[in-house]
Amino acid sequence: MFHDVHVDDDGALSFQHAEVPCAVQAMRLAEGLTVLSLTCVVAWDLPEDRDLAVSAAERAGQGLFGTLGVVHTERGMDVTLRYAFPAEGLKPEPLSTLLMLVVSTASQLRNELLAGTGSA
Repeated sequence: MFHDVHVDDDGALSFQHAEVPCAVQAMRLAEGLTVLSLTCVVAWDLPEDRDLAVSAAERAGQGLFGTLGVVHTERGMDVTLRYAFPAEGLKPEPLSTLLMLVVSTASQLRNELLAGTGSA
């Protein structure tokens, strides 16, 4: 599966997967330690709902690939999925697999969240 990838002003790569905007940014923390940070905005402007926030928190504890976060804003709740990992020495195929594990999880979460709010 191929995606249109854009290079943002800050050097991050951004793309969308199944209506989920994502960004990948590289950070060199030390010699030989480059870390990739992947952030996906799973849903935004969801209605304030305690049950939904609790459900997201429970779901966060079940995930292996990424940290699920809920941010409360003036317009409602935003849900993000973030994953950071060392990238030094990863070949393209394993890197692609790892990225798709996170991105597909974000897309699945979006479908579940929107179905739960009636926004799907």
